[in-house]
Amino acid sequence: MAATASQPEQQLDLEALDRVQRRVLWLATAIVHHANRVRPNASGVKVGGHQASSASMVSMMTALWFAHLQAPDRVSVKPHASPVLHAINFLLGRLDRRYLTTLREFGGLQSYPSRTKDPDPVDYSTGSVGLGATAPIWGALAHRYVAGHFDVPRGGRQIALIGDAELDEGACWEAIADPVVSKLGEVMWVVDLNRQSLDRVVPDIAAGRLAAMFEAAGWHCVMVKHGPRLARHAALRERVDDMPNEEYQRLLRAEAGELRTRLEVDASDLDDADLLATFRDLGGHDLGALVDAYRQADAERGRPTVVFAYTIKGWKLPTEGHPANHSALLNAEQFGELAAALGTDPEDPWAGFPGGSAEAELCAATGRRLDRGGRDGGKFVADPPAVPDDLGREHKGSESTQQAFGRFFVDLVREAPAVGERVVTVSPDVGTSTNLGGWINKVGIWSLGKERIDWFADDTDTLVRWRETDHGRHVELGIAEVNLVGLLGELGATWRQDGQPLLPVGTIYDPFVARALEPWSFGIYAGGQSILVGTPSGVTLGPEGGAHQSVITPSIGIEQPGCVAWEPAFGQDLEWTLLHALGRLGRPDGTSAYFRLSTRPIDQGLHTGTREEVLSGGYRLRSAGDPGVAIAVMGALVPEAIEAADVLAEEAGVRADVVCVASADLLFRSFQARAGLGEGDPATIDRLFGRPVPIVTLVDGHPHTLAFLAGAAGAPIACLGVQRFGQSGDIAELYEHHQIDAESVVGAALDLLDR
Repeated sequence: MAATASQPEQQLDLEALDRVQRRVLWLATAIVHHANRVRPNASGVKVGGHQASSASMVSMMTALWFAHLQAPDRVSVKPHASPVLHAINFLLGRLDRRYLTTLREFGGLQSYPSRTKDPDPVDYSTGSVGLGATAPIWGALAHRYVAGHFDVPRGGRQIALIGDAELDEGACWEAIADPVVSKLGEVMWVVDLNRQSLDRVVPDIAAGRLAAMFEAAGWHCVMVKHGPRLARHAALRERVDDMPNEEYQRLLRAEAGELRTRLEVDASDLDDADLLATFRDLGGHDLGALVDAYRQADAERGRPTVVFAYTIKGWKLPTEGHPANHSALLNAEQFGELAAALGTDPEDPWAGFPGGSAEAELCAATGRRLDRGGRDGGKFVADPPAVPDDLGREHKGSESTQQAFGRFFVDLVREAPAVGERVVTVSPDVGTSTNLGGWINKVGIWSLGKERIDWFADDTDTLVRWRETDHGRHVELGIAEVNLVGLLGELGATWRQDGQPLLPVGTIYDPFVARALEPWSFGIYAGGQSILVGTPSGVTLGPEGGAHQSVITPSIGIEQPGCVAWEPAFGQDLEWTLLHALGRLGRPDGTSAYFRLSTRPIDQGLHTGTREEVLSGGYRLRSAGDPGVAIAVMGALVPEAIEAADVLAEEAGVRADVVCVASADLLFRSFQARAGLGEGDPATIDRLFGRPVPIVTLVDGHPHTLAFLAGAAGAPIACLGVQRFGQSGDIAELYEHHQIDAESVVGAALDLLDR
């Protein structure tokens, strides 16, 4: 069973801590109040904020920051409690007073904690349900990896503060279930058990079931359920324990007389005020019990801990416990009443504690204890290694980009060992099937703790040596793409978190990029820099059928901020672009990358581009001199484009340029830059599409991927691609079915010329 927090062994100045708690509650509420009720709102659009969600977290966060945290510890804060974090940072001297009036204002405090956009220290960006909860897990793994391979200061606790409704999100359980997580003793989750989500009261009594699920996954559980008043009153305590969440929330809205009637227990020893206070006396608002729970977590260092803290949403606010309080805002009268109750002045909401007071001393001492030196507390111990322009491999014969990808890392270790030392690859149980077998044999699997025995080492039929040590450089997770990209994001942030840059590369089946899209995008937003490789892709993966044929991923790559998308056709192009992408990782101005690869072998003798051309986004495979049409092709469909150009010349007397697009993303940026609408090289489009001629685009993905070339080149266009779900079959059959074969290209070109 879950342990229950008891009173702390070491006495704290709980009175001073409570006064700090009351000020944190006031500041968090005032930050939201000012943004909505005081600051002019020219647009008239609701600003928003979450006073009730912040109030339920105040006790947990006050106890954590002012009585427990150490400087190396890092905390992920429930997104709707961001005002509490900013209030604490203000009291600690880490946030300038002028920012307290800027919640959700352009250039001000963000709606949810952001380590890249907020002006005060934020350890983890949160805001997407489930991702902030799991981020400290991946942060713990990333720190353990970098600390095991490089010289970095020892890390501390990795803590997530989450709402109980957030545990509905599957990302939480995908992470909890991974076997490696049960070994992360530095991880602590603190669950704000306020029994409410956005629209409803969380049904029934869920805490026991949730605790059992955590314990089954190897976690240590601590319950902080009752405050001292409720703990002493056995009859009332038992009644509260037995009632479903909905009933408790309803009774929070009852006056004392109604409450006595509905409880149907003997509470004659309590007057009305005591009855109301005792009924509300939950452990998640008892500072001593919370501090003790955190100490229990520290005492259990061999496995992660989850602390369930029972709280009231809207604690001490007029909206306390109301089922519609999620986004409710105090009016001016209620704000004034709260000020009177908390001993503050609504006309001077940002006043500090009097100098020399116990509260001021506590804030100052906490600030000194948590000082990491500088905004983020990190310093650059090492710059990313210089990445070479090429690896000296001669790409010849027939080769797929997935095959070239597999050879790339073996070449990298040989030609650029300093770069190879920084590379860490991650996959969700598809490392070998995405061609990482050679790399895995070379560098081994990374595992926590002692070396694991490879029981198949003497099996001569085994091609991959599955050596697991704490010095390996490949991380193999279970089959959960969300976990993969969550870890990628934190591995890609070690340059700022630990001062040591890593070059993380994740492999995934391209059809599953969409499954991982939100956490991958959020990781980039949060400052993580990594390379995501989707392979194999498209209907070219014919035998796998429609369930495993990606259509929308080229567009995903183009539209993802903070990332450059590539779909190289040739091994040489992959080598150049992947080296370039590695060189953009682990730096303040860094950029992530997405690669879409194929298993279809292509004649490498067709390649004509220079490195400069490839890195600009594309080059001409065929130059007709005075073309009648241009064929723009991506990736695996190059042979069809070449064949179509030959047929057009031989049978119709139409000469065609064939443009090999290495990055539709960069071509679109060129198009935008030419109009002064973004960053890019405006000359690229003009170089590839000089005199306007009809264009046929060809991509093993949705045809709108390259549709912008019509506007870029000022020419009529026909866009060929995949617009329907695929099916199993030979690729020639599938290409014809989806009209991305050479004959379809020829027909589209002739139709354009006949217009």
